[in-house]
Amino acid sequence: MSWRTVVITSSAKLDYQMGQLIVRTDETKKIFISEICSLVVENTAVSMTAVLLNELVQRKVKVVFCDSKRNPSFELSPYYASYDDSSKIRLQIKWTEGQKALFWKEIVSEKIRKQAEILNHFGMKEKSKQLLSYIPSIDPGDATNREGFAAKIYFNSLFGPVFSRTSEDPINAALNYGYTILLSQFNRETAVCGYLTQLGFFHDNIFNHFNLSCDLMEPFRPIIDLYVKNMSPEKFEKEEKHKLLEFINYTVEINGRNEYLSNAVSKYVRSVFNAINENDISKIHFYSFNFDEN
Repeated sequence: MSWRTVVITSSAKLDYQMGQLIVRTDETKKIFISEICSLVVENTAVSMTAVLLNELVQRKVKVVFCDSKRNPSFELSPYYASYDDSSKIRLQIKWTEGQKALFWKEIVSEKIRKQAEILNHFGMKEKSKQLLSYIPSIDPGDATNREGFAAKIYFNSLFGPVFSRTSEDPINAALNYGYTILLSQFNRETAVCGYLTQLGFFHDNIFNHFNLSCDLMEPFRPIIDLYVKNMSPEKFEKEEKHKLLEFINYTVEINGRNEYLSNAVSKYVRSVFNAINENDISKIHFYSFNFDEN
């Protein structure tokens, strides 16, 4: 099972040979593709062969390309990642508004639970209880925006009373970077399962290619928050980005087993699709934090 995150930081030529990624710089390095979960190309002076790109797609490796500032810019996505895409898309189109509203309620509720756990972990017990008190009043589709109220309390408690998600500062830069990499994991799993990332439960921006992935990832965002809180970055540059990328190998408990985050995302995403197709929310497998690791 793949587990490595490979980051290409300098000018290089990437090629494929006998099941391996070949990285040619001043020296040549070889990595078995079967071990790679994600490949992040940070440097714009990197060339890649078509045979390698095709192999990465076939092996379902998530490939993220960065811009000149080393921020995630785009990703490599296959046209067809599942043998029965047509069948899955037909099911997806049949999801009713009522179903999607109920599943969004469950996803939002779990996100707020995870945010409350984060605050409790850092000793903010009263604020944690306040977040938990919102959950019983969440309506299908979260019509009363409990998620927004919880987010305001959560971020101001975690990062300070003057913190705003709209500010340009190292903490927001780290959060945005982490969320983008996390989103790429959900894009991969959604595509692998044969569903359209454009058609979501709640997110429906016509300019967003990843509405469904944005929906699915919500309960996992607090993992990024946990890492950024522990880092407390005063700047967010190359070193900090590499440190934050360690979250991909964070282990959580899901469905009774400890799993790397990438594997947990896969199990969770598949469980959501099984649950909505069978109209049974109880089939969703959410993860549990492993605070001792971070």
